[in-house]
Amino acid sequence: MPSLHALQKAGHDVALVITQPDRPAGRGMKVTPPPVKVAAEELGLPVYQPERIRDLEAVDRLRGTAPDFLVVVAYGQIVPRSVLDIPGLGAINVHASLLPRWRGAAPVAHAILAGDTETGVTIMKMDEKLDHGPILAVRATPIGEREDAVELTARLAEMGAELLVPTLEHFDELRVVGQDHKQATIAPKLSRDEGELDWDMGAAEIDRRVRGLQPWPGATLPTARGRVKVLKGHVEGDRYVPDVVQLPGRKPAPARQVLGDE
Repeated sequence: MPSLHALQKAGHDVALVITQPDRPAGRGMKVTPPPVKVAAEELGLPVYQPERIRDLEAVDRLRGTAPDFLVVVAYGQIVPRSVLDIPGLGAINVHASLLPRWRGAAPVAHAILAGDTETGVTIMKMDEKLDHGPILAVRATPIGEREDAVELTARLAEMGAELLVPTLEHFDELRVVGQDHKQATIAPKLSRDEGELDWDMGAAEIDRRVRGLQPWPGATLPTARGRVKVLKGHVEGDRYVPDVVQLPGRKPAPARQVLGDE
């Protein structure tokens, strides 16, 4: 959404906004539009929600817009050559890591899980391989000691939007730099079992997982009340101390209120 708003504010003619189809979400599994759709409609922009971007109908719809640029931000599908070839000037991706580190679906989470002290945003020209294309612009930022994946994702989204606009404006002047593919690391999708923590992992590892696995799959730790979802915590010496926890079916609450002095 920050990139979409930035493009609109900068005066670009956004010919079409493509996002995922409406999906069931929340406890009641109510069919819910993706936030990008809501933002685009508020801006009065046309929205298209194909199930698969590689389908012939989707490719034809895109080709009909005859865009100069295709800008991709956290879309969630591999974009095929048939789509990458459509824009006159190029297909541009805003990615939430310092490529070639953390290519893939969950770069923010993996940066925190690995204990990285720095991450950032990379804007690159897309090719058919995963986060593989040449780099147009980079901006780095420290990862806060208490920053979780939700907070860091929001911050990187704003950074990416700020970097995107001048990248497009100076596109013809930019020095394109190929990635060092030997240095690449992969950030695959997260799995539910990664959030099942144990106290013997050690305080630092628990802290990284609690912060890195927000909002999904979340992190749980065993307590006298069973497994409890830990939303916030901190390291004290060699101990990990939960600050905010959530019992199944309950709202988040201070750990002392839920667990006492356990």
